[in-house]
Amino acid sequence: MAKPTAERKGKPAGGVAKLVIELGPLLLFFLVNWQAGIFAATAAFMAAMVAAIAYSWHATRHVAPMLWVSTALVLVFGSLTLWLQDATFIKIKPTVIYAFFAIVLYAGMRTGRLFLRTLFDQAFPDMEERGWHVLTRNWALFFLALAVLNEIVWRHVSTDSWVAFKTFGVLPLTFVFALSQVPLVSRYQRPEEPDTD
Repeated sequence: MAKPTAERKGKPAGGVAKLVIELGPLLLFFLVNWQAGIFAATAAFMAAMVAAIAYSWHATRHVAPMLWVSTALVLVFGSLTLWLQDATFIKIKPTVIYAFFAIVLYAGMRTGRLFLRTLFDQAFPDMEERGWHVLTRNWALFFLALAVLNEIVWRHVSTDSWVAFKTFGVLPLTFVFALSQVPLVSRYQRPEEPDTD
């Protein structure tokens, strides 16, 4: 008889679990802001991120490093937002996290630690070393661009418009960028070794 707990241990979230973990908190943030304002939405977002960690662990016995970092920053900047009653803090949270990811990826690349390869090596096991360097550089630049874009948006639009951008703008941009990297991944695949049998 199979042991469900053992099978789930250490596996990344996939399918429905991944959607719930990644989209659930953002959608709740948008809906609560629409109904009750940014401060109630911030409190709901904080609770939802903690719930996402709990759900990820329950469903997969695994919590992605990015989820840990994101949740920690949401709790810090969300607490400042609620304590000081200043929405600026929750608005600059994406800037900080995108800049953090950009710095970590770039610094890792410069010191010979390709963190993207650590995260996605199973997905692209045959990619050449040069490919991982290029992919890491591109994602670092993308995260830096998102940080700049978030700063521009929150400073020039209403809070409701910024929440809509955060919920429905960043994810499609990320998806389109990820698709744009598919040719790069294909280009740097190691050639298959000839069958000697």
